Amino acid sequence: MEPDISIESGCMIRVVVLSVGQMPTVYMREYVSMVVRHTRIELSSVSSFYTEHQKSPFAQQPWDSGCLRFKFLVGGASRSPWEDFQAQRKIHGVIGLCHCPTSPDLGAVYEQFLGICKTYPSVLAKRCLAFYPDGNQVGQEDKKRQHLIVFPPADRQTLELQMQTLMQDLAASLLMEFESWVLHAESVGAILTTPLDSQASLSSEEVGKSKKRRLGRAQKTIGDYCLLAGSPVDANAHYSTAIELARLTGDVFWNAGALEGCVCALVVDYMGVNEQYIQDEVKFRYFEVLQLYRRATAIAFELESTLKLARFLSRKDLAREVVELLMGAVDGAKNLTDANDRLVLNVEISRIFASLGYKRKAAFFARQVAQLYLQQETRWAAISALQVLALTAETYHVQSKRACVKGSGLLDSIGSTSNGKWSTLQMDVLDDMLLSSVRAGDPLAAWSSAARLLRGHYPRVTPTGQANLAAALTASADRLPLGTRCSDPALPFIRLHSFPDLPSQMEIVKRTAERKEWWADSASSGPFIYTPFAREGDSSNDNKLEIIWVVGEPVQLFVELANPCAVEVSVESIYLSVESGKFEAYPVSVTIQPNSSQTLLLSGVPLTVGPLSVRGCIVHCFGVVVEHLFDDIDELLSDAAKGLVLRDPFRSTGGSKLRHVPKPTIVVVPPLPLLVAQFVGGGGAAVLYEGEIRDVQISLVNAGLVPAAEAILSLTGKQQEHVVYIGHDILKAALPLQPGASVVVPVKLKAGQLSSDTEIVRGMAGTTGKILKDSSGPLLVLHYAGLSTENEVVALNGTAELPPGRRLAIPLQIHVLRGLCLIHARLLSMEVPTQISRNLPNPSLEVADTEDSIVKIDPYRGSWGLRLLELELWNPTDVVFEITVCLRRRNDRLEDSKVQEGNYLECLYPSTRIDRDYSSRVLVPLERLKLPSLGKALFNRTAQAEEVASAKSERQTRAELNATIKELSSRICVKWNSGRNSSGELAIKDAIQEALQASALDVLLPDPLTFGFRLAPKSPTDGVGNGEATSRMKDGNEEASDSKCKAYILAHELTPLEMLLRNNTRETITMSLNVGCHDVAGENCLNGNKASVLWTGALNGVEVEVPPLGEIVHTFALCFLVPGEYTLVGAAFIHGRSETVKIQWKQPHSVDTAEPVYCSGPPFRLYVAGAL
Repeated sequence: MEPDISIESGCMIRVVVLSVGQMPTVYMREYVSMVVRHTRIELSSVSSFYTEHQKSPFAQQPWDSGCLRFKFLVGGASRSPWEDFQAQRKIHGVIGLCHCPTSPDLGAVYEQFLGICKTYPSVLAKRCLAFYPDGNQVGQEDKKRQHLIVFPPADRQTLELQMQTLMQDLAASLLMEFESWVLHAESVGAILTTPLDSQASLSSEEVGKSKKRRLGRAQKTIGDYCLLAGSPVDANAHYSTAIELARLTGDVFWNAGALEGCVCALVVDYMGVNEQYIQDEVKFRYFEVLQLYRRATAIAFELESTLKLARFLSRKDLAREVVELLMGAVDGAKNLTDANDRLVLNVEISRIFASLGYKRKAAFFARQVAQLYLQQETRWAAISALQVLALTAETYHVQSKRACVKGSGLLDSIGSTSNGKWSTLQMDVLDDMLLSSVRAGDPLAAWSSAARLLRGHYPRVTPTGQANLAAALTASADRLPLGTRCSDPALPFIRLHSFPDLPSQMEIVKRTAERKEWWADSASSGPFIYTPFAREGDSSNDNKLEIIWVVGEPVQLFVELANPCAVEVSVESIYLSVESGKFEAYPVSVTIQPNSSQTLLLSGVPLTVGPLSVRGCIVHCFGVVVEHLFDDIDELLSDAAKGLVLRDPFRSTGGSKLRHVPKPTIVVVPPLPLLVAQFVGGGGAAVLYEGEIRDVQISLVNAGLVPAAEAILSLTGKQQEHVVYIGHDILKAALPLQPGASVVVPVKLKAGQLSSDTEIVRGMAGTTGKILKDSSGPLLVLHYAGLSTENEVVALNGTAELPPGRRLAIPLQIHVLRGLCLIHARLLSMEVPTQISRNLPNPSLEVADTEDSIVKIDPYRGSWGLRLLELELWNPTDVVFEITVCLRRRNDRLEDSKVQEGNYLECLYPSTRIDRDYSSRVLVPLERLKLPSLGKALFNRTAQAEEVASAKSERQTRAELNATIKELSSRICVKWNSGRNSSGELAIKDAIQEALQASALDVLLPDPLTFGFRLAPKSPTDGVGNGEATSRMKDGNEEASDSKCKAYILAHELTPLEMLLRNNTRETITMSLNVGCHDVAGENCLNGNKASVLWTGALNGVEVEVPPLGEIVHTFALCFLVPGEYTLVGAAFIHGRSETVKIQWKQPHSVDTAEPVYCSGPPFRLYVAGAL
């Protein structure tokens, strides 16, 4: 049996094409391609080369529409024993190909060609073609070498044109030879025998029949040559004669051959015309042919005819009839004794099934072919088996990855389906491929087959089998060169695990060119590339799947490796594989224990700007380099979740549950600045006591390759009140920050107040990772970027955008400890009688107390109704505190860093020390906090509050009063120091505000009238007090000092006194003055039975009018009869409408304005000494 046969094979001229001399493979392929393209040569193109020596036997030659068909046998062919039975089986031509540059001796080449031609006795035409000769070889041409044709050097197009002419000449030569053979056979006759004739015993009767059969066989052979010559009508006439003669002589075998030739002539002659008639005729005649071959016991020819008919019907889409014919041929193959015939039969059956689209049946018979090849146990048979199995691999989904068509996933080649029989079949195919690869000596194919078998079917392979496959991988790799690559991965399984978080100092944000705060609408480039709140199909969420990498900066991602087999997998190197961009990957090695998984961090550095895609990993394992694609393993895991494959290799090794990790769009941008933050002199964690103020310095170093052109510091997070100052101006002055340069930015921290007695830690646990969003500590965020000129615009996802910037988060770790505590604050009222001196105290001449003075109240100032704020402090810590009560000037704030500490604070008294576990009380006088004067406008809303007013007015009144109290509370501060560097301020604002809430008006507002007494100055003519008159000539300091020590008068002397009355309002007040004097028992000394004081002047009912913010002096004299301690009190009855006085002295607003208002001043103490 012969392969690749069909009904039209009867009209094909067989020509052997082979190389002579030394022929490189690449040139052999090129020359053969120029020859084999001429399988059909029209008779019209042959006529110019055809010479009719005598009348042609092909009377019905179709010169206008006919053609000659060629079948080229490249590399040679063996002679067939059935050449006499079917003329198309003969080799009618030989074409030798010679490459002159490698075969300089054309004579030797030609002799070699003639030697080859002698092996084909049936050859009618010979051509030896020599290409690209040089000058010497052209001179070697000899007329005796009539079959040698030398092609001059030319281009491919010229050579093809010359080859076409040569093939037309060859066709003409063969046509003339066919004519000569037919004429000779008709005149002389031919002796035609087959292998079947030698099997019959020739009796005398049979000898007579054989002479008659010769004529019928000759007619059949002439018909064959008529078909080869392209004349089907002449062939049909000779076949009809041969059929009649064969029937008469009982030559069944030749009768069947003549019928086959008749069918071939019919198909060729009526090709494309009346197809239904031809189809029915072919079927009818071939059924007769099959019966004749069966009668002649020619099983091989019966099967060949069956295949010819099946191939013919397969073109007509008659699948059912074709399948019946092929399955009948399969049954008949059991009677074949020749292994080559069985091989050819299975090959042809597989091809016909494949042409019908029955891939599974075609693959089955192809496997039968492979099994027949493997039975031969030769290297060439193993190579053929491997090639056949490679054709079936796609049907069984075990093909090599490089053989996969575009669009098919790796799952088709490695996925073991849940169908056990199908999986077993796949394993058998791969096992056959492994066996044939080993026998063929192809280590790469053996490695690929073992890898596919181990990776795709490890659940069905025993541990011993897994170890054997691993040994086969290692053995095949030993025979391969170092660094050999294969397209089929083995172990381990690798999938993309996650993209790790960028370090906080390398976070990247996009820039919005239209906004000053260019980071406001940008999200960070971290790994959180998906949000569950995003709507599906929303185009605004596309940027969630984008990651930005920077040229020259290392990047990382996690991959998960799984080894579900019972063998240890040692990975010599594994690194990332990318496409569409230059990338320097860093290889690592790892060993994976049996039935285990491992997460591995891979890194690399992008080198070019533009889009980048991470395809998978390049793995050097089992001696071969293989690329593992993430998409392929994702498809495998997806089918594992659906139950389409046997097992998930990651779940079986204890790996994490299947989760979808979307592949982001990675964009590589030009180099960016990289600022590294570091706290100067510490790790960034500050342990502060409540209210402590500390200066922190943050060093920013540019570790990038480009300067930082803009940088903006902002404060975010909770507890922002801890940060009271940031050095924005210092950072701005340092820009642009060149690579390697640094700047120190000062930050001032102030600890807040704890809410409990236990230690509360505010801040973060570290500064290297991402900042947790639920952090309760303040966070300094630095947004910075490089130059943003128009020339530095980069393309991201096809759109022009500014280069991105960076975000640096600096957590301020503040550990607040319980410090100095304020137990409570309360308001005290004191009444201290004031001593009468020569002069009233002058505030501009006041002298500060010395450090050792413990007097907190000046006894020579008015102190009736004195208001004091008592602060009780407690030290629960193990350190000592020194506290100082200070008073801030108006409109000064702690945040104003330009105001020096000594300029905006006024110490009310020296520092007080509080030891550990001790408490202390501090009194704060509130006299300095009073307003300088009173006005009607200041209290009109307060007066209206007593009336039935609207709710809005009451709210305004409360708001103004609260604002005043708040301002007063903020002015009083308690500063503390502990050790050398620890200082702060106690948070007492709320406590003071609460203490002053009930008596705010008494504290803030001065008295409407101020009463004062002093000794009246004496004239120089007076006999008494010359020394005192002289003392007034001294400077203010001496006079003030004298007034403190000379604070008494003599009894029995008339002493002049002055009462000073000051109007603190902005209204004119009319009043009636009264002066009262009391002894130590509180009795009235001026009137009554016990009067002990004489006086001159008016002491009662003195009518005066005091201008706004003015003062008057009322003079009188007293003579004390009894020495002792006396108290003088001034009083006044105010007449007229003075609402300000009424409000301050708590007079009801409804009282008649005509009734006078009584006002009393503070008591003044006077010491009277006995007469000298």
